[in-house]
Amino acid sequence: MFVSFGEVVDFAVMTFIVGYIFSDFFIFKRVKPVFDLKAILFAAAITAPAIVLHELAHKFAAISLGLTATFHAAYFWLMIGIIMKALSPGFIFFVPAFVSIQGLSTPLTQTIVSAAGPLTNLALFLIAWAVLALKFTNNSMAVFFLKLTKRINGFLFLFNMIPIPGFDGFQFFSGAYRLIFKV
Repeated sequence: MFVSFGEVVDFAVMTFIVGYIFSDFFIFKRVKPVFDLKAILFAAAITAPAIVLHELAHKFAAISLGLTATFHAAYFWLMIGIIMKALSPGFIFFVPAFVSIQGLSTPLTQTIVSAAGPLTNLALFLIAWAVLALKFTNNSMAVFFLKLTKRINGFLFLFNMIPIPGFDGFQFFSGAYRLIFKV
């Protein structure tokens, strides 16, 4: 089975919590109630695909290379995100999910699996950019949604490709270096 019941539960919980954390960031109207389910769902619709598809790309790349991979909501970090939202209305940084991968890792598998997530964000960025550039819609809410989708996916692509330990970029460049120079 490609996706377990536990992973589906983690998708759902992570999606709702991320929607809640970012519900104040993506306000279309100026008035915001204390708990706005519409704002939570709107924020989840923007952020969750960026995160879930990013992590699923890692998972399915690993599986396609013969590795075992499991999606996990990062519950500790999700709680950190909730605390940061309560303490600071500004910038929030946390890791909402991750994929644990087991199996023999070679430089090639490391490079492919680590690139899969950010490349998914790049693809989502390019799709949103193309839809906006080609003016497929003039609905203000749809345009707002697409602009936010483009922004978050562009940010996630660039941020994840930073070559520092713990980031996909470090894994990608490390694997590519080992692959090229046979280290």
